[in-house]
Amino acid sequence: MTIRELSERWPWVDDFFSAHRIDAQASPELRFPQVAEGLDEGFLAELGCSREQLLEDFALFIGHMLAFQEEQGGRRRVERLGVLPGFDKQGVPERHALELVPGRINALVGPTGAGKSRLLEDIECLAQGDTPTRRRILVNGQAPPEELRFATEERLIAQLSQNMNFVMDLSVEDFLTLHAESRMVEQVSQTVSSIFEAANELAGERFARHTPITQLSGGQSRSLMIADTALLSRAPVVLIDEIENAGVDKVRALELLVSRNKVVLLSTHDPVLALSAHQRVIIRNGGIHAILETSDGERGCLEELKLLDASMARIRHILRIGETITPGDLP
Repeated sequence: MTIRELSERWPWVDDFFSAHRIDAQASPELRFPQVAEGLDEGFLAELGCSREQLLEDFALFIGHMLAFQEEQGGRRRVERLGVLPGFDKQGVPERHALELVPGRINALVGPTGAGKSRLLEDIECLAQGDTPTRRRILVNGQAPPEELRFATEERLIAQLSQNMNFVMDLSVEDFLTLHAESRMVEQVSQTVSSIFEAANELAGERFARHTPITQLSGGQSRSLMIADTALLSRAPVVLIDEIENAGVDKVRALELLVSRNKVVLLSTHDPVLALSAHQRVIIRNGGIHAILETSDGERGCLEELKLLDASMARIRHILRIGETITPGDLP
């Protein structure tokens, strides 16, 4: 492959060039052996290696990086995530274990203060009896190793909170490009475009590639991060806290995440989201009180609720643009 093709497929090859002070991008249509052939002997002497050794090191570098990516992908495969029972706020043992699998939506429901966020936090930190609930989290039927629990990079779980604030002074495109390059994806520009389009499909109001991320609204920020998590993040488990409060196309957002075969658990007060899930985890007094499968009858009710929800969204839009409503606008 040419230098251009190498950089597009594996952006991290530029790190090798930079570390060896080689301006390979000055000749993007050449292959690396041709670039190496053009290096003078004095430069190679400064590097402390021969031309043959440089080519061998380059091949080893690519081999090691590809092996690392394959190893990371294998370690991060989640076929099932288990939550073993702990205790509620009164110290009463929970009666239900929870199992989450890829491709299924799980809704976490209960009154404010019931303990939904505590369960999300237990899962996020892969708790091993060391949180107030004393729950234990299993990955593929086993307790996760310490290096997986406390990893600072390439974490197993992505959590989208209610409040998202960007602090970097970057445009949307620069932010996505930076993230894609850090993940060593093969097609950076294509990935960025896919995330950008998906985010705008979820957002209530479209935004541009050049928009500074610090100027995005709450709903736009949340849409961007949902699309980024679905299409770029390698985290196989996604936890979402009250997606309905962010001005996001909530049902489409769930469909996008599930289409990537991720484990999805969301905390919600929204009946449309709750009934869109395959199962509902009922939280009461800090513990898992019940686990309910969504029935066929409830799915029939869901279609009616979606119509009501669409009517409410239309009325919100009418009021937001400064118009008035009439009885005919009501569902």
